[in-house]
Amino acid sequence: MTGAFPVISTFNVDKVQLGNFDFDQMIESLRDLFARDRQVASQPESTRCGLCYLHFPITELHYRDDGFYICPSCTRSLGDHRLSMLRKQQRFP
Repeated sequence: MTGAFPVISTFNVDKVQLGNFDFDQMIESLRDLFARDRQVASQPESTRCGLCYLHFPITELHYRDDGFYICPSCTRSLGDHRLSMLRKQQRFP
């Protein structure tokens, strides 16, 4: 017992088995998602979801009493749980 930290072994990437996960497909999917987000963000009647932070037309979002807009996907995920937001979003008429 010298108090020294144990030796850190090197990580061997060859030992990792990724199964059927396709990184190229994931990257392409993210590119499509961000391209859609930029296109929607350029529209005058859009704002961000307070949770996933992606842009949506105002008509697709729901304003919660917690003080933020939320998209349908995040609404399903969040359910009836309440969140404390550090900064509330401005509510549009």
